Amino acid sequence: MELTPVFVLAIIFGFSYAVIYLIVRKKERMALLERGVDASFFINPVKQQSFIALKFGLLFIGLAIGIFAGGLLNHYTPMDQEESYFSMIFLFGGIGLVINHYMEKAERAEMERNKPKM
Repeated sequence: MELTPVFVLAIIFGFSYAVIYLIVRKKERMALLERGVDASFFINPVKQQSFIALKFGLLFIGLAIGIFAGGLLNHYTPMDQEESYFSMIFLFGGIGLVINHYMEKAERAEMERNKPKM
C-alpha cells in the first residue's frame, strides 16, 4: 500500500488552509483593533483549549477506526484499496467531529446553566 501521495496531498492542502486562515484571522483582528476592541478579547479561555483537545482527540480516534475499518473492507470485499480506505477514514473522521459537536454543545449548555447570575 502506497500512502505517500496521500500524506503529501494532505500536508499541501493543510498548509494552504493554515496560511489562508492565518491571513484572514490577522485581517479580522486588525479590523477589530481599529474599531477599539480591547486586546484581551483575543485571549482564549482555558475551557476553549480543552474543547480543541477534545476535537482533535475524537478526530484522531475516528481516523484510526477508519483506517482499521478500511483495512477490513479492503480485505473482505471486492472494493479497491483506495476506495475502502478513503471512504472509511472520511466516514469515521466525520463521525468523530459530529460527536465532538454534540459534546461541546452539551458542555456549553451546562456552563450556561451554572453561570452565576448578575
